[in-house]
Amino acid sequence: MINASDRENAVKLINEAVKAGARLFKACEELGISKRTYNRWKETDSEYIDKRTFCERPEPANKLTPEEKQEILEVVHSEKYSELPPSQIVPRLADEGRYIASESSFYRVLREANKMIHRGLSKPPVKRPISTHVATGPNQVWMWDITYLNGPIKGLHYYLYLITDLFSRKIVGWEVWEKESAAHASELIKRATMLEKVATNKNILVLHSDNGSPMKGATMLETLYRLGIVPSNSRPRVSNDNPYAESIFKTLKYRPNFQPKGFGTLTEARRWVQYFVDWYNNEHKHSGLNFISPIERHKGLDKEIFNKRIEVYEAAKNKHPERWTKDIRNWSLEDKVFLNPERKEKTVDKTVDRVVDKEANIADAS
Repeated sequence: MINASDRENAVKLINEAVKAGARLFKACEELGISKRTYNRWKETDSEYIDKRTFCERPEPANKLTPEEKQEILEVVHSEKYSELPPSQIVPRLADEGRYIASESSFYRVLREANKMIHRGLSKPPVKRPISTHVATGPNQVWMWDITYLNGPIKGLHYYLYLITDLFSRKIVGWEVWEKESAAHASELIKRATMLEKVATNKNILVLHSDNGSPMKGATMLETLYRLGIVPSNSRPRVSNDNPYAESIFKTLKYRPNFQPKGFGTLTEARRWVQYFVDWYNNEHKHSGLNFISPIERHKGLDKEIFNKRIEVYEAAKNKHPERWTKDIRNWSLEDKVFLNPERKEKTVDKTVDRVVDKEANIADAS
């Protein structure tokens, strides 16, 4: 049996041979041991123990201080922001002229504090977009649909009619009735056009919906033609031709105070929807609008808000430039909004060794 002294001498001889230019496995062969045995002997000798894990490492210059981490936790636990995710909190702080850290830093601090909890039962949607209409301003393309609201007993429902603007995501019209009807839909369309003053707008308004009977009823179509509105319907058996209408219904039914067990009366349902519409239009920081509210986008206040956020972020970057490896966050929105934007597919043309973009033509709103 080889004792510790022999192992130590063997390791020293091999190290000297390697420093002189010999290859490690050849030096091990000369002593009749394997490379694996050499590594094991080296680790058992205190002189050759790898001490890299015990060395002191300097902290990164861009690391958040304990005070800043505590401030983040206090903000997310405050009554004002306790129900919001960091993606909603960071833009709101920027609107208040405050910058603590980036959105990713908020999430990282929450993970470190074991405060990240998934608050939802749904799975991420699978997007298969199809090109249809495009809007460059408010009141150019509207989308509408009908959804169920549970009533006081099983089998009894109220019907929520909801119209949203494609460009701003603002809810421009809504109503709750006890049945589905093209006549009800016609009344809602007329009321929405009056409130939004669409009759004085020179642009053509497109109203998109699915293929339900209230959407294609004779009364509804006659109202649209009389108002100069162009009707548009989803293609048969295509479930994602009206995605924004489905998305807003999901937002509605996942609100913390939604009544999944049912509304007691029609008045109670209308009162709750009124609350939701006021919150959605005026307070909700929409992720699809880069976290501004629909009413701000509808009134054209988005550029002013984004400029203020840019100033806040630029000041934060100048204060701690070591924390910014790239440019500040992109605070802007596209000027064109497509109902179903076509996805770009990139393929490689091997014959000429280049990338070719394939993009289908997008139909005009008219």
